[in-house]
Amino acid sequence: MKCALIYDFDGTLAEGDCAQHGLMPALGIENIGDFWTLVKDRAKKDDGDEILSYLGLLAEKAHSLKSDELSYSNLVKHGQAIPLFPGVVDWFGRINEYARQYDMEIDHYIISSGLDAMIRGTEIGKRFRMIYACKYHYSEDGKTVLWPAQAINYTTKTQFLFRINKGIDNSWDNAAVNKFIEPESREVPFQKMIFFGDGDTDIPSMKMVRHQGGFSIAVFDQNKWSDSRTQSKVEKLIAEERANYVVPAVYEEGSQLDVTVKGLLQLFKRKGI
Repeated sequence: MKCALIYDFDGTLAEGDCAQHGLMPALGIENIGDFWTLVKDRAKKDDGDEILSYLGLLAEKAHSLKSDELSYSNLVKHGQAIPLFPGVVDWFGRINEYARQYDMEIDHYIISSGLDAMIRGTEIGKRFRMIYACKYHYSEDGKTVLWPAQAINYTTKTQFLFRINKGIDNSWDNAAVNKFIEPESREVPFQKMIFFGDGDTDIPSMKMVRHQGGFSIAVFDQNKWSDSRTQSKVEKLIAEERANYVVPAVYEEGSQLDVTVKGLLQLFKRKGI
């Protein structure tokens, strides 16, 4: 039995946003809040997409400084500075071993608005069958950003769920993702998916996975639980039926998240779904 565990990255597996760790300081962006306000202002002014705005503003900053901090190799280097939540590093090996005891195979995926190269630079970068995240297209020497090659926002995340569902390991083959395949012939049925997310950008994916018979787990940073905004977000996710479960982003053995996922895997096995 094959299952898919699908994760957002920023705020789900790692603390904060990808780019604020290493990259933004290297580009001289000291006030992270001001940067994101500027992103929203730019998107509103252009009547455009926030993710494209943030990718563009990073590129503008690098260009103005004549900096190569956005090169693929430097992004991978900056990814090493991203702090992961407790237990994340050991999570994949442990949950895979647990699944094997019950003749189950797990593939892990990332669907994120973060930067692909930075995610690959983390300690867990090689743990995923596919990473679907934002990318740049570069000049031939690989140092100069020419344009965004891929931008993933809150609604475009859902198309990658269908790529996983149909076993399509790329972002470019639109013919394959739109091809009709009988549900029972697809590589990973939605009923065998668990989606992990932490906020508004994950809501469409959470909702779709639930609607299709899978499960969604919303996580939150336990160090921010006393913040009323965190509690309000959790309340909203429950009230609007976005997630099946809401747990702290602690991936250690015996944690609420760990026990919840193991219970769902047992459910998959028991029902044969």
